[in-house]
Amino acid sequence: MKNMVGSPGTMSGLILRMGQSLFAAGSIAFMVSAMGFSSYTAFCYLIASMGLQVLWSFGLACLDVYALKINRDLQNPVLVSLFVVGDWVTATLSLAAACSSAGVTVLFTRDTTFCKESFIPCASVSEVLSQ
Repeated sequence: MKNMVGSPGTMSGLILRMGQSLFAAGSIAFMVSAMGFSSYTAFCYLIASMGLQVLWSFGLACLDVYALKINRDLQNPVLVSLFVVGDWVTATLSLAAACSSAGVTVLFTRDTTFCKESFIPCASVSEVLSQ
């Protein structure tokens, strides 16, 4: 197989996987820091989706480290197909979770009086969204 940037078992692939893990962990940390996030299904779904992303990406990063350490080629077509399917599943789940969370956020800031009743400063958020 042709060596491409970010392919399994390469240093660029390791860097990309670690970046995926860090950004997914950052997303989890940001969501958990919000007060009352667990009472909304969309936000819980985002946490679960990002948790799966962290596990998947960190697991593949560990595999990349192992392959680099023993100088093993991971360019097996079956193995690469497994990576592609796993990445496709986690990407689809992450996109769905991000879209549902964004939809709930827009609903709260524009279509309900939730912010006024809960004394949450949503005006700054809605001003940014309208620009």
